[in-house]
Amino acid sequence: MKGITSQQGRETLNRFKMEAANEVGVNLKQGYNGDLTAREVGSVGGQMVNMMSTEQQWCLRRSNVRKQGHCELFYISAQLGI
Repeated sequence: MKGITSQQGRETLNRFKMEAANEVGVNLKQGYNGDLTAREVGSVGGQMVNMMSTEQQWCLRRSNVRKQGHCELFYISAQLGI
């Protein structure tokens, strides 16, 4: 897990991952999960991205841009409560 240096950071990310897996109905275990399909594992990662705030999603997408001249279309939505 690149960029996570503390034990507390690893534990937080693991709790976040388990919560996302629970929400999409994937039986994720501590340790080895090689028996899961790519679709199941992908749904956990997708749910993790959906659970992030819009700002965090934007930072994640921008850090993955590698090619010069590459463009991305961003849709930013806000929910306001009164």
